[in-house]
Amino acid sequence: MSEKNETRRVTIVGLGLIGGSIGLKLRAAQLPGLEIVGSDIDGSRERAAKKSGAIDRAEHDLTRAVRDAGLVIIAVPISDLRDVFTAIAPHLAEGAVVTDTASTKGEVMKWAAELLPESASFVGGHPMAGKEQSGIDHADAALFEGHTYCVCPTVSSAPTAIQSVVGLAQALGAEPVFIDAEEHDVYAAATSHLPLITATALFRLLRESPSWDDLGQLASSGFRDMTRLASGDPSMSNAIWKTNREAIIHWVDRLVEELKRMRTMLSDAQDEELFKLFAEVKLQRDEFIANPPRRESTAKGPEVDRGRAFLEMFVGGMMARNVRRVSKIPEMMDARQQEEGPGGEKRRLSLGEKMEKGIRRDLENMERERQEKAKSEGDH
Repeated sequence: MSEKNETRRVTIVGLGLIGGSIGLKLRAAQLPGLEIVGSDIDGSRERAAKKSGAIDRAEHDLTRAVRDAGLVIIAVPISDLRDVFTAIAPHLAEGAVVTDTASTKGEVMKWAAELLPESASFVGGHPMAGKEQSGIDHADAALFEGHTYCVCPTVSSAPTAIQSVVGLAQALGAEPVFIDAEEHDVYAAATSHLPLITATALFRLLRESPSWDDLGQLASSGFRDMTRLASGDPSMSNAIWKTNREAIIHWVDRLVEELKRMRTMLSDAQDEELFKLFAEVKLQRDEFIANPPRRESTAKGPEVDRGRAFLEMFVGGMMARNVRRVSKIPEMMDARQQEEGPGGEKRRLSLGEKMEKGIRRDLENMERERQEKAKSEGDH
């Protein structure tokens, strides 16, 4: 075997918080024969990444950075992703796996399909982890530990490419979850983007008040915790709004309705109902913190060395049964997003229809809970 074949190159494009944290974790695993190359538009970030140990070497020329790389991880802001796809497309190695870490997936998947060559295989990714601070100086090898890592294959993603991204997530200490791109964006809008816009609105509301000098003196841990996300990178926030606008508007409207419901309770002095609401939500949140919902793990069997498993996946060394299992994932996800039409034909649900189904399901659950509560009170 030649020396070139013995070296497996992973290239990280974008050396901020996420890219730097990925590099730190992979290098800490000390996987034999694995070379981590880093590239960033800002040379100072490349030097900082090399100094911190996040990469083995820096390559400022993007085309040279991705050449001969088996896995390319793009960790740049969403607003820069399309340009990066365009720049690297002609220079990707045959069979290269490309993945990203962007906070929205729908537009990203379209850009990848449009711009990347068929000889490479793209699998969308999104680690559900981060900090309000950005930049390589805040990179942390433990950033992804125990967090969900969304994996969004396409119908054309090679099974070995999907395996490589699953292996990457596991090597980072995260829990990989397969999810459709549109489904991801609707859910991320609720759990990630809505908190961000709420934090921004709350801070602006108080900061723009004529009484801010007095309010600011009283703003303690509760206010700081609630508005923490407002300290995030504004360019990243803006890109999220632009690429996931419809889903965010949907959840903002839902939040407004919930606030109106609570306002009615307050104005009508529904003290008992308010107490029940606070008590129920406390119990529900405590349960969520203690036992968060989890999808079925993608990893089966006994505990394994996650770093070693990543290396094996990266070079295509997994067993054939796992290849067959993983290759069915896009087909299974696509089937979950379909329903039977009037003539018995299968058709894919639109984003609006998925939202509508979600609202209808929520209403049905609320009605069922009311009926169960009424029955319980009647029995007593």
